[in-house]
Amino acid sequence: MNRPKLPALACWAIALGFALPQPAAAQVAQPTLEKVRSANIIAIGYRETSVPFSYVVGDKVTGFSQDICDKVIEAVRAKTKRPDLQVRFISVTSQNRIPLVQNGTVDLECGVTTNLKARQAQVTFSNTFFVATTRLLTRKDSGIHDFADLAGKTVLTNQGTTSERILRQMNLDKQMNMRIISARDYAEGRAMLEAGRAVAYMMDDVLLAGTRSLTSKPGEWVIVGTPQSSEAYAFMMRNGDPEFRQLVNGTMAGLMKSGEINTIYKKWFESPVPPKGANFQFPMSEQLRALYATPNDQAFD
Repeated sequence: MNRPKLPALACWAIALGFALPQPAAAQVAQPTLEKVRSANIIAIGYRETSVPFSYVVGDKVTGFSQDICDKVIEAVRAKTKRPDLQVRFISVTSQNRIPLVQNGTVDLECGVTTNLKARQAQVTFSNTFFVATTRLLTRKDSGIHDFADLAGKTVLTNQGTTSERILRQMNLDKQMNMRIISARDYAEGRAMLEAGRAVAYMMDDVLLAGTRSLTSKPGEWVIVGTPQSSEAYAFMMRNGDPEFRQLVNGTMAGLMKSGEINTIYKKWFESPVPPKGANFQFPMSEQLRALYATPNDQAFD
């Protein structure tokens, strides 16, 4: 994978914790398709450990999100008339993914980002391609069965996520006296959980299932708790680029309405997946079936 160094200005913005200015309603200075055609490169944001959506096996980016993203890349090749279009993969995190899209380092972020109304002033979201709920991963013998059991205990989540926001608000509203610690990504979170640094890990249920599959003893862990939110996963693009948005959404809607998405889904959620050959046994929900029948890019909140 080609992982270029970030431009100095982008690094400066990320280090300070904000993105370069990008007015939500303004047209982008250079439309994405024009930029891609000119450079003969499309920059794709991916996640390193978000099994089974976007992660790395060997030197290859793989996963459910990436399979859908590959279809979009094919459509971009056709639209730009660049059959030899190169793909530059750029690793993103929960903290830097939005700034990297805003400042043009990433053309399309194909990870596990939730479409939130609060984020729509910063970026444009594609059609929703997955719906998850936020729950808890804990040891079977931990005594944790629901969120009320977390009072006075140390709880783990990922930085810059919806789960972190929900946990911190819950702690304030219910005065639960939780100690909330945050990991950079799922690999770090899994290591922290297995080391006993927290009694439970709050994130999206399907990603917790992926985390569980990578633990040393998956049978010792269980996903519990009343769902605290529904998460609409979508790809991110720069604001102010309707032509690129139309191409991305049109490609995704085609996959969904044709039924091709069902085959991709079964590959990643109902079949053994690398690197350990774990089967998530995660059947498609009725909510997701309905969404695939009528694709849309609406946030849930």
